[in-house]
Amino acid sequence: MFRNVAELVGLAEQQNKKISEIMIEQEMDVTGGSRDEVIKKMDHNLTVMEKAVERGIAGVKSRSGLTGGDAVLLQKYIEKGNFLSGETILDAVSKAVATNEVNAAMGTICATPTAGSAGVVPGTLFAVKNKLDPTREQMLRFLFTAGAFGFVVANNAFISGAAGGCQAEVGSAAGMAAAAIVEMAGGAPEQSAHAMAITLKNMLGLVCDPVAGLVEVPCVKRNAMGAANAMVAADMALAGIKSRIPCDEVIDAMYRVGLRMPVALKETAGGGLADTPTARKLESKIFGVSLDTHG
Repeated sequence: MFRNVAELVGLAEQQNKKISEIMIEQEMDVTGGSRDEVIKKMDHNLTVMEKAVERGIAGVKSRSGLTGGDAVLLQKYIEKGNFLSGETILDAVSKAVATNEVNAAMGTICATPTAGSAGVVPGTLFAVKNKLDPTREQMLRFLFTAGAFGFVVANNAFISGAAGGCQAEVGSAAGMAAAAIVEMAGGAPEQSAHAMAITLKNMLGLVCDPVAGLVEVPCVKRNAMGAANAMVAADMALAGIKSRIPCDEVIDAMYRVGLRMPVALKETAGGGLADTPTARKLESKIFGVSLDTHG
């Protein structure tokens, strides 16, 4: 078993296996399930993700009215062909948004690693799918690789906004996605680790400040940018660019930043964007009273 990224990469290199394979074997060991059982469960997760993306791309609206329809707008914008950034990145962004819009609309999603950050991994996966044309097995391996890095973060830091801010949610999800993209694109285990580190480094300190306490604003758009961050970091790692700070040290830094983060910036809707005049007006409109308990 592995406890950190260094051990994960070391096992993959020593055994000449993909990170996804190391994760599959660990799941078998931890759960006591057969290989087929472990893969079947992940296949179910993949199906849930696929349906969420499809539903979001078709268009959904949340009960609060704060979010919905942006994934559709992005897809229409891509179709026009006059976009400024890359098509694959925009596709990943739109599908990340689609997933989180489904979550906001009380639809079924797969927490990766949380519901609030559930868009990044499937968003990037289904965008890269159009580029690399992977098999179903390769798509499942994408999720196992993402899971391996998420496992490390969850056991050495935190993955919830309430515990460590949005850096722990969308930051972790983006790092997981970046690592998985690298493996699917043929990168080495070490490059996956660098992709994770590059991604998370650039999301350190990101606060969790949901408007009206709902996982909608700015959560949905943060998943969008997390997906874009993951795509760029993966390309950087595949180009041979390395993180000067080792991945495990970046994860530890995220943990320490989270510990120092004030409670008002950890999913309490007490600070940040949640405490702006417009946010308080929206809060009152939705609930009839402000939820602000921080003065």
